[in-house]
Amino acid sequence: MSGSIFGKNFRISTWGESHGPALGVVIDGVPAGLELNEEDIQKFLDRRKPGTSALSTPRKEDDKARILSGIFEGKTTGTPISIMVMNTSQQSADYSDIALYYRPGHADFTFDAKYGFRDYRGGGRSSGRETIGRVAAGAIASKILESLGITVECYTRSIGPIEADLTNYSREKVLKNPTAMPDDKANEEALKYVSEMREKLDSVGGVMECRIKGVPAGIGEPVFDKLDALLSQAVMSIGAVKAVEIGDGTEVSKKNGSTNNDAFTLDADNNIIKKTNHSGGILGGISDGSDIIVRAHVKPTPSIFSEQQTVNKDGKEITVQIKGRHDPIIVPRAVVVMESMCAITVLDLMISNMASTLDGLKKFYKKAGN
Repeated sequence: MSGSIFGKNFRISTWGESHGPALGVVIDGVPAGLELNEEDIQKFLDRRKPGTSALSTPRKEDDKARILSGIFEGKTTGTPISIMVMNTSQQSADYSDIALYYRPGHADFTFDAKYGFRDYRGGGRSSGRETIGRVAAGAIASKILESLGITVECYTRSIGPIEADLTNYSREKVLKNPTAMPDDKANEEALKYVSEMREKLDSVGGVMECRIKGVPAGIGEPVFDKLDALLSQAVMSIGAVKAVEIGDGTEVSKKNGSTNNDAFTLDADNNIIKKTNHSGGILGGISDGSDIIVRAHVKPTPSIFSEQQTVNKDGKEITVQIKGRHDPIIVPRAVVVMESMCAITVLDLMISNMASTLDGLKKFYKKAGN
């Protein structure tokens, strides 16, 4: 299987399956000298691990990170960092039936069409547990970005028809609320809505949003490796994401140039800034210095407990009612995955940007006193 590697300079390779012995990631390109320990990784993994609220699968996993390489005396050495998380709560028998049929909304049929064989236990590589490696790598990328004054914060913007009020955004509420919403009232309404859908043996979709602050102007390549193109690829690669928007997103198709353009002006220190941010912090595929805004639309969990129509491997139409342990909504646990993929993408392009000008190379390699 190809396609398990992401990034050029800060490069990650995830490995493992939902019901295999373990999952993890190998990260290449981490600069030497970063203070790093397993607790730095664990804080991120705890935000995505299962069994933490009524909105997640009852599967209980500690998801304890173990760093296997690339660290010496509490600092990164510049060599590849390998991180492993053991699976401890697999119930593969819950999935034995689906070896014989294709679950609606899942990758069962497409995996068989591609490989002629699949790991049906919890979805194998197409399971949400694959994101463990992404989140572990994202924890490192985020720590590096923070040292550069850049923050990456994602949250739940909406669940079903329930929209969060962002006027009083609170990071503390995002990390506290089981919905990952920055709004207590919307959090309570969303919890009630998900509970109602769960009683109907149904699931719920929603929208995640990420705000990246502090990225200087000039990050991103102007053709194929545009900042918005790579962010879109990174976020769209998360399972269940069906649409990605930058800035005003699809709303720009309803506007005129006069209402969509962001006027430039000068701040008190004569720095160039924008009066508005319809572009979401990116122009021509390159950061413009304002907040980068990325939005992801997530489909409802396909694993629902009501009866559904499908076809088995013998080509017969059948009715199924799946078993197992499943999230009624994917969004709250996926927020940290989106945050991680955005951090990885921005850091990767920032490392590339160091060589975008001759002056940049000279500044980096010029010896002190010369």
